[in-house]
Amino acid sequence: MKRQVSIGLAVVLLVAVAVAIVTGSGDDDAGQATTVRGVIGSEKAAFFNDQRVIAAFGKHGLQVRVDSAGSRQIATSVDLGGYDFAFPSSSPAAQRIQRDRGITTVYTPFFSPMAVATFAPIADLLTVRGVVRKGPGDYQVLDLAGYLDLAGTRWDQLVGNTAYPVRKNVLVTTTDPRDSNSAAMYLAAVSFVANGNAVVNTAAAEAAVLPAMTKLFLDQGYTQNSTEGPFEDYLAAGMGKTPLVMIYESQFLDRQLRADGSIRQDMRLLYPAPTVLSKHTLVPLKGRGDQVGKLLSTDQELARLAAEFGFRTSDPKPFQQLVADRKLPVPADLVDVVEPPSYETLERMLDAIGKQYR
Repeated sequence: MKRQVSIGLAVVLLVAVAVAIVTGSGDDDAGQATTVRGVIGSEKAAFFNDQRVIAAFGKHGLQVRVDSAGSRQIATSVDLGGYDFAFPSSSPAAQRIQRDRGITTVYTPFFSPMAVATFAPIADLLTVRGVVRKGPGDYQVLDLAGYLDLAGTRWDQLVGNTAYPVRKNVLVTTTDPRDSNSAAMYLAAVSFVANGNAVVNTAAAEAAVLPAMTKLFLDQGYTQNSTEGPFEDYLAAGMGKTPLVMIYESQFLDRQLRADGSIRQDMRLLYPAPTVLSKHTLVPLKGRGDQVGKLLSTDQELARLAAEFGFRTSDPKPFQQLVADRKLPVPADLVDVVEPPSYETLERMLDAIGKQYR
């Protein structure tokens, strides 16, 4: 009889332990994963959809599900009512959301400088003309002042150009300035140079630079509303379609770090001088959105994974160690960085350019 009781008690204890293992979920008191919904800039979709990232959030009892949209769309036209957090790719877009919703708390867990993806023959052509030069390391720099002097000239008008003698203008391909943050960051950088190397901060300065800035966008023709579009064209269609494309550094590095063959030997990444940092800013809207922001800002595993997707984090060590191990020609620190105009100024310029599309 005593043996039967002992066996019965042992079975009960084993079942209890098994239940505890199955239902235990770290920080989640209920033992169930809580679904948290967010809307993000498209360049972060691969990060959030990665199984390692999903598992890292799962350790804290969260199941994070995301939709993608252009950062300006997130701030201006996306219905945020069904989301727990918004995660655009810039602080100006986040400021708009904060202002509209009276939110004071934000998180900036990682950032990425704006860069220009191109090809070796194009980089060589621009090097001869002094528009591209070597940086302090092995990386290459695109001088924006020299680029603006050349913009509008046809490629086939460049003397001695046999590598890319096409009948279209020298222009960086961007996204649609009405929808996307990367286009806004491009505008911030080129308007700084066009304004005599000063941030545009007056109505007079806006009026002075807008005609040239508008032309840089309108002369491109059709533009897409997310950086994934032109970057995928760059990867798939090659030099003929997009010889120069404005992207986030993280997009290029993400593909290099994957080593999936999408970044070929003739592809190059140029760092504009000056450049602008795209500060990926998470705005918690409700529920567990705040916890997602905290985890992205403090969890070491998530920071390491962010670096593997090409993002620079507040702790520079994971990113710097990764690019050093892979021997990637990436600047450890960026010096020639400018701030974008104020939210109001940038919005006015973007709206003025957007009206010209109609």
